[in-house]
Formats: sequence, structure tokens, C-alpha cells
Amino acid sequence: MQLKRQFGLWTAVALIVGQVIAVGIFLTPAGMAKSVGSPFWLLVIWLLLGAMTLSGALCYGELASRFPEAGGSYIYLREAFGKGTAFVYGWMDLVVLDPGLTAFLAAGLASYAGYIFQFSQFGQKALAISVISFIGLINILGAKISANFLKTLTLLKVGTLLFIIAYGFLDGFGDWKNFTPFFTAPTDTFGALAGGFVGAFIAFAGWWEVSRVAGEIERPEKNLPKALGLGIAAITVIYILTSAVFFYLVPVANVASDETFAAQAGEILFGNTGGIIFASIVVVSVFGSLCAYLMSAPRVYYAMAQDGLFFKMFGELHPLLNTPHRAILIQVCLASIIVLSGTFNEILSYFFFTVVFFIGLTVAGLFRLRQRDFEGYKTPLYPLTPIFYLVLTAIILLLIALRNPLQSFFGLGIVLLGIPVYLFIFNKSKSSAH
Repeated sequence: MQLKRQFGLWTAVALIVGQVIAVGIFLTPAGMAKSVGSPFWLLVIWLLLGAMTLSGALCYGELASRFPEAGGSYIYLREAFGKGTAFVYGWMDLVVLDPGLTAFLAAGLASYAGYIFQFSQFGQKALAISVISFIGLINILGAKISANFLKTLTLLKVGTLLFIIAYGFLDGFGDWKNFTPFFTAPTDTFGALAGGFVGAFIAFAGWWEVSRVAGEIERPEKNLPKALGLGIAAITVIYILTSAVFFYLVPVANVASDETFAAQAGEILFGNTGGIIFASIVVVSVFGSLCAYLMSAPRVYYAMAQDGLFFKMFGELHPLLNTPHRAILIQVCLASIIVLSGTFNEILSYFFFTVVFFIGLTVAGLFRLRQRDFEGYKTPLYPLTPIFYLVLTAIILLLIALRNPLQSFFGLGIVLLGIPVYLFIFNKSKSSAH
């Protein structure tokens, strides 16, 4: 039994937009604005990182067209560099990144819900685990059900952000003087741009996850490149407009912290209930991101099991529902354990460097794969497109390593522990089977 191709273009677009636009847009503009000190540089960073993301997405479009299978980066790394490299990436996803990010999003949702309903710490953890379990169940019950649920949440999320943008600008709640001086050179150019670059990269992170469901997208060789282009363009425009309306509503000098920036804007728009309204918007936004993530992430473990690099049972589909139910369940269980342990912030800070490295390595794999004959979608302006992405990725990696050297290299060390696991367990069992 194989995964069915039942997702169209707009489901793929919803998956990208729904996953990428989470809590980041409510937190990063404040830190970015304070780093760069002027609307001009903030606009430059959003445009540059949008161009970088689009370049990476165009490369992924070709990779997905070449290998339209479930698994995304795992499949592309396997084809370009072999099963060992792909396993280490999948090991990182399975053991730390996917459950850690799932726990992080669910805990963030629960904390904002706790602000609205005054939940205790125990209540917030119970809600986070309940949300993870509920979304996991939806994804197990059927791909069509989860896709329709995701599209509804994404429309609600984007519609809400567009309403805030229009309402904030058209009703004159802010002051255009907040954009002056439009251009100001930062006192510490390197430090300012470094903070802005990393913040923007985090806000765009996750765009590559749609490739994990390539095995279920109709005509992936055409729909995935289109979805990546449309999704990244939409996200970039939304980020620029949302940052602009926040600037318009709240002068940068009055921003108390990253966390309060959106709340301050909400208070200007909606009065004393602004904080609750914005907290509700964040809950909906993160709920959509969780739905997208639990829909795409388990496809990596499914693909690994299909290759014999993970336990066979996780590569089997439910006989009636045709979903990778066991792969979904393992992510739900691991994420719930991490919620209880409260270690999700540490997990993300330790492994962000490694994630960026692997996505860059995946794009670099295109140079090796171009040596094979292929008739289909090709990355525009190759080789300039992947080179542009890889140069900016190298800069991002350097900035992350300089900011958090111990965390970056400790996380990399843990991921490299996957090498002996591969050599002595899965590769050994695979070899003995022949």
C-alpha cells in the first residue's frame, strides 16, 4: 500500500504558509527593528531574506520534481550523498527536532491560551499535550480531513493578519511620523544586520517542510515548484506589511520588549482587550502551524522505514485510513514527553545551527544531482540561484555560531551520534539481510 496523491496546489501552498507563519511574526519585528534602527534596513532585510528563501525554494522545487516521494530533505540527501547522510538528518528530525519543535509550538499556544483563561502551569501542559494529541488524531484519521482542516486554519490566520494590516492603516490608529527618518545608518552595522538577519531567517524557517509530503501531492513536478514560489512570495508580503503596521502603530523607541510589541499594537487597535485579542490570534496562528507540522514531519520517519533505516512498522500505512499512523504516533508521544519535561527551548537553541546546515547541504546536493539526466522542472538561473542561497546560508551559520558557539557545536555533536547508530544498527541489519 502506497500513499495516495490527493493534495492539490492550494493544499501545498496552505502547508507552506500555515507552517511558516506562526508566533515568529509577532515577536521578531521588534527585535529586528531595534537592531537595525530604521524602517529602510528592516525592509532590506525582509526583502533579502525573502529572496534567499525563494532561491532555496526554487532549488527544492527541482529536487521535488526529480524525486516526487514522501520524505523531503531526507530523500534528496539520500540521492545526493547516500543513505548515511540521509540517516543522520532523519535521526536529528526524529529524536530531537520534530518533537522539540512540536512541543515548543504547543507550549507556546498553551501559554497564550493560559493568558486568556488564566490556566495554571499544570493546566497549560495538559492543554499542550491535548492539542498535540488532537491534531495527531486528525492526521491519522485521513489526509483529506487534515488537509481541509489545515486550509481552513491557514485562511483564518492570513485573513486575520490582513484585517489587522487594513484596520491599522485605514482607520488611522498610528502615526506616519514613526517611519521617519526612513533611512538611518546603524551605529554598529555588523551587529545590527546580524541580529536582523537571524531574526528574519527564524521567521521564514520551515518553508522546506512541504517537500516531505511530495508523495501525496498531485503532479508534484509542477505543483510543488508553484506552491513554493507562491507561498514564499505571500509570506514575504505579509511579513513586510505586518512589520509596517506595527511600526505605524508603535514607535520603536516605545517598544518595551519583543513579547510586548504585538500586545502594545493590540492595545492601540482594540483598547484594554487588545492583549486578549492578540493572544487569541496567536493561538489560532500556532494551531495552524502545529497542524501543518504534524502533517508533514512523520513522512520522514515513514520514508526512513521504507528504506530499511528505521523500524519496519513505522513504514506501514493504516489498512483503512491509508495514513502513516505509527509515524504520527511516535511524534505525538515524543513531543508530549518533551512538553512534560519543559526542555523544548533548549532543544531548539541547540539544534538550530544543525538544521540550517542540513538545509544548506540539501541545496548543495543539487550540484551533484545535476550530473544525472533529467527532463522536468529546472531551477531558474542555475547555478546562480543555489550559489546565492548557499552564500547567505554560510553567513547565517557563522552568525549563529558566533552568537551561541557552545550550543551550536554541542547540538552538532549530538546529531553526529547518529553515525554509530547507523553503522552498528540499521546499516548492519540491512547488510545482513542480503
